[in-house]
Amino acid sequence: MNDITKLIGECTAYDKKEALEEKKPRSWLKSISAFANGEGGTLIFGVADNDEIVGLADAKGDSEKISQAIRQRMDPVPDVTLKFDEVDGKRLVLLEVKSGKQTPYYYIGDGNRIAYIRLGNESIPATNNHLFQLMLKGSGHTYDSLPSDFDFDKMAFTKLRSVYNYRVHKDFLPSDFESWGLVDSAGKLTNAGALLADESPVRHSRVFCTRWSGLDKAGGLIDAIDDAEFSGSLISQLQDTLGFIAKHTRKAWKKMPTYRQEFPDYPERSLQETLVNSLIHRDYTELGSEVHVDIFDDRIEVYSPGGMFDGKPVQEHDIMEVPSRRRNPILADIFNRLEYMERRGSGFKKIMRDYAAFDEFTNGLRPKFRSDHASFFITLWNINFFIGNISNESTDTNRPETDQKTDQKTDQKTKILELMRDNPSISRTEIALALGIHESSVKRRLESLISNGRIRRVGPDKGGHWEVIDQQ
Repeated sequence: MNDITKLIGECTAYDKKEALEEKKPRSWLKSISAFANGEGGTLIFGVADNDEIVGLADAKGDSEKISQAIRQRMDPVPDVTLKFDEVDGKRLVLLEVKSGKQTPYYYIGDGNRIAYIRLGNESIPATNNHLFQLMLKGSGHTYDSLPSDFDFDKMAFTKLRSVYNYRVHKDFLPSDFESWGLVDSAGKLTNAGALLADESPVRHSRVFCTRWSGLDKAGGLIDAIDDAEFSGSLISQLQDTLGFIAKHTRKAWKKMPTYRQEFPDYPERSLQETLVNSLIHRDYTELGSEVHVDIFDDRIEVYSPGGMFDGKPVQEHDIMEVPSRRRNPILADIFNRLEYMERRGSGFKKIMRDYAAFDEFTNGLRPKFRSDHASFFITLWNINFFIGNISNESTDTNRPETDQKTDQKTDQKTKILELMRDNPSISRTEIALALGIHESSVKRRLESLISNGRIRRVGPDKGGHWEVIDQQ
C-alpha cells in the first residue's frame, strides 16, 4: 500500500484508531458491533484522525489483545479477520468485520449491554426500533411475516378479492390466504394480512396527501389548496392516492392529423412505481410515521419511513443497479401477484425509463432519490411545467436545470461511442438516460453511426452487444 487513501478506498465502510486503547475498549468495540449489525466494515489501527499514518509499536501484540477483547466483550462473537499492512515502514492492523447473521451483536462492559449501528461515519447505540429490526434479521423473520393480534374471521378482504379478479382475471380462493402469507395456521392475521384488510387495524398505515400552492410548503393553511388522509387496505391507499394526484395534475394535449397526442405532467407508470415502492418497502415498525405525498407546481415529493434495507444511502448507489433487498417480501410478492410490481425489484429502473421515454426528457428532469437511515424520498418533476417555463430563469437550487436546445449531435455521438467502449452491452434506454435525451433521438444517432461504419451490432437486440469500429 502506498497511502491511506488507497487503503481506505478498499473498504466499503471503515473506522480508524490511532492506537489500541486497552483501557477504553468500548471506543473501538462499538465500531465492531455496528459493522456486524450492518453491512460489515473495516477498523484500521495505526491511523490518526487526520489520516496520518502513525503505525503501531507492537502490531502483533495489539492484534492478540484485539482478538481477546472481542471474545470477552462481544455477544455473540462476530466473524472477523485480522490482517497486517505496512506503509512507509509503519505497521498497521486491519480488522475486517463481516455482516452478521446472528444480530444483534452487543458490546458488554461497564455494566452495560449495548448494540450499536452505523450512522454515517459514527457508531451510535441502537434505538428500540433498531433493536427490533436487528432481532427480526437475526431470527430470519420479517415484519410482514409475523403474526398480528387480529383474528382473520373478523376482517373482510373485498378490495383484495375484487382487484385480483379485475387485474388478473382469477378468483381469490380461501386457500390463498394462508398460501400467500396473509394468515397463519392458528387463524391469526400476519402483519401483511392486517395491512391488506379492508379496514386495516394498523393505525400508522396511512398516506397523507397535500396539494400546495406554489413551489414550497406554505407557512399557513391558506396556501394549501387541498389535502386528504387515506387509510384502510394498502390497495385502497394506492388507488386513493393515485386518484388524489390525478385530481391535481393535468394532461396537456396537441391535435395531430388523425389523433390527439397527450402530454401528462408525470409518466403514469413512474407515479405508480413510486407509490408502490413507498407502501411496500416502508418501515412499518416506525410508529407514528406515515407516507407523505406533497404536490407542488413543479414536482411531487414522496416520503416514506425507513431508509434502504441495506443501510446504505440510495444516493451512493448506481440507481440503475440497485440490488433487490426487500424489507417486506410478503407484501412485495402480493403486489407482484396483483401485477402492480415485478418480483425482481426493477422499480427504480422503470421510474427512470418512463421519464426517458418522453420527447422532452433531459438530464435535468431525472427523478431524484435520497435516503438516510430512517427516511426515503423520491422527487418526480412536472414535465409540462418545465416545458412551459423553458425560457424562465430561476435561482431555486431545488429545481432541475433545463438543457439549452442546441445542436449537439456530434457531441452526443462521441459520448455514445465512449459509453459503448465502457459497456458494450449498454441498452438504448441506458444511453438515453446517460445523455439526457429521448430514446428516439438515440435511435437516430445509432442509425447514423451504423451507416457511417463506426459501430455494428453483434447478436440480437436482447443478449447481443455493440462493437465500436472507429477507435479514434
